[in-house]
Amino acid sequence: MDGEELTEQETALYDRQIRVWGVDAQRRLSKAHILVSGMKGTVVEFCKNIVLAGVGSLTLVDSREVTEEALSANFLIPPDENVYGGRTLAELCCDSLKDFNPMVRVSVEKGDISSFGGDFYERFDVVVISSCSYATKKLINEKCRKVSKRLAFYSVDCRDSCGEIFVDLQNYTYSKKKLDETIECQLEYPSFEEAIAVPWRSLPRKVTKLYLAMRVIERFEQAEGRKPGETSITDLPAVLKLKKELCDEQSFNESHVPNDLLERLVSDTREFPPVCAILGGILGQEVIKEISGKGDPLKNFFFFDATDGKGIIEDISNPNPNPNPRS
Repeated sequence: MDGEELTEQETALYDRQIRVWGVDAQRRLSKAHILVSGMKGTVVEFCKNIVLAGVGSLTLVDSREVTEEALSANFLIPPDENVYGGRTLAELCCDSLKDFNPMVRVSVEKGDISSFGGDFYERFDVVVISSCSYATKKLINEKCRKVSKRLAFYSVDCRDSCGEIFVDLQNYTYSKKKLDETIECQLEYPSFEEAIAVPWRSLPRKVTKLYLAMRVIERFEQAEGRKPGETSITDLPAVLKLKKELCDEQSFNESHVPNDLLERLVSDTREFPPVCAILGGILGQEVIKEISGKGDPLKNFFFFDATDGKGIIEDISNPNPNPNPRS
């Protein structure tokens, strides 16, 4: 992303944020190309933030048409139904995002993101996917890791008042200030598949229960052939049965995966707009840090639950060879 300097117009437009993170960070941002799949509420908030920040280009993928559920959390969809005309969510959101910042190139890519080949991903610096199945997360993450350059990967999920962000920056080098000097740091990230393969008994003792509950729901949807969010309260008995099987398989105490949390996640899968705003803000901040190479990045999961208002970062990487036993 090295190369051209900011234009006079860009310098004037982004003057305030240049004062916050510097002209070099803004230059890198203005040359970055981001791919986003799944125009759900959280991703819409992210797109708004990243477009206003002045990213170079944003490519949207979502072939779905407008539904009542989409209207509840996606403020980029025009209120006038007459403009829909069979157009996809990506197309409608693209038009709205262009109005936020005409200097950012916003476009639509038609098709299924899972079917795009490796050459397609070479065009981008960051890939963000939303509300995808386990298989799709794994597949897209693998494709990102196989391109010839380091490609940052993020996945985000929001269910009711809960949300999760996963980050894979591979081998990432960045700088941060320490006292009066700037030091260089390096982090190595696991893939999504590697991270969730960590045995539950090897996880940190106080790992958030939301991480475990999300994995149970993920496995349930995979086993039943459901799309993300295609659950209801009638699925709760089967979900609790699967939880018991997973805990028995891993010799893990069932009480660490509360039934009431699973009930919340299966009974109301719609996104809660205030949570979308929080997750979209965090995601935008993290992507800007990754592109600029400045500041400690999130590693490698972020969770938020509106019931207690807490945001929690969990580093779920290689298993501890001598895990502390859980009772």
